[in-house]
Amino acid sequence: MSSFDNLNTDFYQSSYSVDDQSQSGYAYGNTEDPYNKPYGQYDYSQPMGYTAPGMMQPQQPYTGQIFQPAQTYSPSPAQSMYSSSFDDEPPLLEELGINFDHIWQKTLTVLHPMKVADGSIMNETDLAGPMVFCLAFGATLLLSGKIQFGYVYGISAIGCLGMYCLLNLMSMTGVSFGCVASVLGYCLLPMILLSSFGVLFSLQGMMGIIITAAIIGWCSFSASKIFISALAMDRQQLLVAYPCALLYGVFALISVF
Repeated sequence: MSSFDNLNTDFYQSSYSVDDQSQSGYAYGNTEDPYNKPYGQYDYSQPMGYTAPGMMQPQQPYTGQIFQPAQTYSPSPAQSMYSSSFDDEPPLLEELGINFDHIWQKTLTVLHPMKVADGSIMNETDLAGPMVFCLAFGATLLLSGKIQFGYVYGISAIGCLGMYCLLNLMSMTGVSFGCVASVLGYCLLPMILLSSFGVLFSLQGMMGIIITAAIIGWCSFSASKIFISALAMDRQQLLVAYPCALLYGVFALISVF
């Protein structure tokens, strides 16, 4: 046993001391290491000077009242832009393309064949007036005992398509289908007068034939005048009036027979 103690004390003898390690091992310069203190001598009341990376910093304390949060929200520029844009929007009728002033001017142009047409107004695609005139034409035919709404809309569509192709071949600028339908629909207004006459008396006599011919000439002349002014087709009014007279002649036949 004594030999084992001698072996333990004599095992790897060196001049290394643990006290020297505690004093000089962690002493970088003259700075005292707060972590190299024995148990019971460390001051835990002082805050730690090291914060691990990635740890969140403590948030600011809440200073508002209960159920009354602090008003820190401010609207974004996009929301303020949208809220102010509603005041600058045009009226609903203008967005739909319905302008009563232009409708009235076009109606007066049709009713007054000798009036000079305004090409800038007539070149608009306005279908509100033509739809009303087609319904009124079908309603007057209905008062005469003729249910011809399908024929009215069918002949109108075919006639507008034919005039659209013809005018694009004749004019240099070209025209849209909506403009052709608008002009032909507005010029249907005298035909409503003819169908209204048919409610009161018969149009199959001599007087009816004269009135029918006058109404056809009225419609075709007004339509050709508007097309000439809108498309700048000088000295071509008779060429445009002829197909218009054929179209309105079909409507006249529906009204007479």
